Amino acid sequence: MFSEEFKRKYALSDQGLKNVKKGAFWTVIVNLIVMAGAGILYMLMGSYMAVIIEKAGLPKALVYIVAVIIFLIVSFLTHLEQYKSTYGLVYGEVRDLRISIAERLRKLPLGYFGKRDLADLTETIMGDVNRLEHVWSHCLSYLNGAYISTAIIAVILFRYNWRLALSCLWGVPVAFILLFGGADIQKRNSLINKAAAVKVADGIQEAIENVREIKATNQEEKYLEDLNNKIDQHEKIMRKGELVTGLFVNGASVIMRLGVATTIFTAVKLIMNGQIDFMLLYLFMIIICRIYAPFDQALALIAEMLVSQVSANRLNEIYDTPTAEGTDSFKPKNHDIEFKNVCFTYDDKEVLHDVSFVAKEGEVTALVGPSGSGKSTCARLAARLWDVDSGKIEVGGIDISTVDPEILLSDYSMVFQDVVLFDDTVRENIRLGKHGASDEEVYAAAQAANCLEFIEKLPQGFDTPIGENGVKLSGGERQRISIARALLKDAPIVLLDEATASLDVENETKVQNALSRLLSGKTVLVIAHRMRTIEAADKIIVLSQGKVIEQGRPEDLYQDKNSTFRRMSDLQSESVHWSI
Repeated sequence: MFSEEFKRKYALSDQGLKNVKKGAFWTVIVNLIVMAGAGILYMLMGSYMAVIIEKAGLPKALVYIVAVIIFLIVSFLTHLEQYKSTYGLVYGEVRDLRISIAERLRKLPLGYFGKRDLADLTETIMGDVNRLEHVWSHCLSYLNGAYISTAIIAVILFRYNWRLALSCLWGVPVAFILLFGGADIQKRNSLINKAAAVKVADGIQEAIENVREIKATNQEEKYLEDLNNKIDQHEKIMRKGELVTGLFVNGASVIMRLGVATTIFTAVKLIMNGQIDFMLLYLFMIIICRIYAPFDQALALIAEMLVSQVSANRLNEIYDTPTAEGTDSFKPKNHDIEFKNVCFTYDDKEVLHDVSFVAKEGEVTALVGPSGSGKSTCARLAARLWDVDSGKIEVGGIDISTVDPEILLSDYSMVFQDVVLFDDTVRENIRLGKHGASDEEVYAAAQAANCLEFIEKLPQGFDTPIGENGVKLSGGERQRISIARALLKDAPIVLLDEATASLDVENETKVQNALSRLLSGKTVLVIAHRMRTIEAADKIIVLSQGKVIEQGRPEDLYQDKNSTFRRMSDLQSESVHWSI
């Protein structure tokens, strides 16, 4: 039970807990070996005192030389093992943690990312993991090893003289009581600091993403002023937090070091009363110089250890979020998509209510309706990017909630209005549609998507880097690369979400021609505001406020003079004529 709590408190895996235990073990050994070195000094001083007081012969130097050599060798070997068991193992653990987080994020539903701030999530993956890495490597093993080795040494000291032992050690528990007593204050400051840091990251990210709009509206000065205010506020919060932490840490260090004074005071009194001799005082003074050493680094980092629990909680939140699971087998009898009484809520707001319709294989099914009616939500639910709250969605008679999303998506191609391209070549961006596709397959897909006319004009053709998110290409060119990617995948189900909404008439015509090749014989679910985009649809689903209010063939819906579909079509036609 304790192990599970400890693991969760510091976001440790089973292997990470083993590493901490191993590091603590070698820390104990190192601390005891160091104390053994103090024992050599004690014996050497005893021999020297015997020469002075008892006029004994000089001690054999060879014995002490051999003892020192053995001590140095053993000390080196144990320190080496301690290093391997703390730093070496921890770095491997951090590598595994980053991979584990990436794997976890890959399996989380899309809705999770919609609810998390991107800058906050980035801070968790990078900043929080770095903070935990430092705590794992510098603090946990050292501190727990210090606890154990100090307890062992304390037992030995109490057997020598309980008064001196008490005078020497009383400051250790008091110092830690003070430090841990202020844990809640330090955690609260850490949360405030983290929130301020996220605001700064958000401000920087926002300024970079919207730099053109900021310049176009002459808002540079305002944005820089806002960003400076956020940075100044973060700096003030950091200073306050570090001041509070410094007070607790330095206060604990001072209290612990008071043990030196109380030990000297007690020892002098005992010597004057004839209860101990000088050699026992010497022994305690050697030990007291070393017994605090394991805590020196720990005290400096223990505040960070307390703060790291905030970082651990943020990581645990990722692991506590349920993943989208399912079977590894998906063999539908066909690729009809059927919504059965589907309800879906997002951010406590019902987006879809009792939605039912069928998108048949070999047909184009169009979802239309005003903004916010739930069209894009239906498309994302159909690909299990989100899971429904109630009802179910079937593909070929199989409930998609029972299928692993990665297996399910192998049968889907998606082309969205907001195309995502990578800072790579044209060839590799198209090849994302099919892992391991040959250059000939990539060329054929680009040709079918009407991409060759602009690719061949690029400086290096298919091998031309296109910049972050395809910044070197126009909107129509980026859209056609996205379609080429979908053509290369050649999946039986195609989802189109406003694929031509932002294009001019010429580019829209080219993209429509490319889409006609992509859609042939597929199950197609298309979302569009422009009636031109869906004029060849086999079936229309009209949504309003998350409900299906009309469905049928476009010509049948248009014949009904009171239908919402006819009203939308007429309004758009009037708008087009007016603009002309």
